[in-house]
Amino acid sequence: MTNVLLALGLVLIVEGLAWVLAPSLVERMLELLRELPVEARRQLGALALVSGLILLWLAHWLGA
Repeated sequence: MTNVLLALGLVLIVEGLAWVLAPSLVERMLELLRELPVEARRQLGALALVSGLILLWLAHWLGA
């Protein structure tokens, strides 16, 4: 459970930094995402999911 809280906290930190440092850039990116077809957004989501799993596997493999 501790690891889940740690991971959630890290995600919130990264998300928060994006909004604090470049809010207009985040808004433009969201507008661009809205223009993408649903299938392309699904593929981006799948890519993010697989990337996250690979990072978790790598962290586990390195002993984290």
